Amino acid sequence: MNQQQHMNGGARKAVFAPVDNRARVDAVVGRLGDAIELGLLADGEQLPGESELAGQLGVSTVTLREALMALRQQGLVTTRRGRGGGSFVSLPEVPGEERLRVRLRSWSTEELRDLGDHWAALSSTAARLAAQRTEPEDLVQLRRTAEELTHAEGAAARGRVYGRFHVELAAAAQSARLTREQVALQTEVGALLCLVLGNDEYREEAAARHRSVISAVQDGAHDSARELAERCVQESTARLIAERLAL
Repeated sequence: MNQQQHMNGGARKAVFAPVDNRARVDAVVGRLGDAIELGLLADGEQLPGESELAGQLGVSTVTLREALMALRQQGLVTTRRGRGGGSFVSLPEVPGEERLRVRLRSWSTEELRDLGDHWAALSSTAARLAAQRTEPEDLVQLRRTAEELTHAEGAAARGRVYGRFHVELAAAAQSARLTREQVALQTEVGALLCLVLGNDEYREEAAARHRSVISAVQDGAHDSARELAERCVQESTARLIAERLAL
């Protein structure tokens, strides 16, 4: 297992867990595509071989090949032939700031508040469960990610790290369903957060909030962990709404 695979631990388990029986090609495309866009799978990382990956996802190799073809068309996967060949992650370009503003403008403030409520429910529940279920050694990756946000340069990198923290918090709760829900939500909101995380002051504030959540989880203070995670999300949502109103 390489360093990237070790770092993403439980979150990666959710990525490669079997998909459900409905619309399996779309499910595989969504699962792997979301993971790539969030940075759970590293740029240039080689995916498992077709037979192995199909087995992990619980789909046929035919279904997997169709999904990989769709991912190649989206620019998320490249395929190399011959010796050392295979399917490799291709990290997409992050939309430009103006494109993000156009995307944010398509959201009403009511929709953003509703999204924030859903996000807060996911993250606060994950923090509470993590405080009840994890051991200190299970939080190594969460600490790494919080530290990575402190040093991340550029809004795009910060947005990915910020979203990954919330995915890994769900993974720390030892809930595959919560983790998958958080992955899906972060692919919806994560890019928009680039618009507020370019601010160094807020980046430092967000990193401090993440560290506080981790401390509460490690102490087993499940009520505090829940409240801190909820506050973290509420602040991010408020900033997005303020950005939307400024447009």
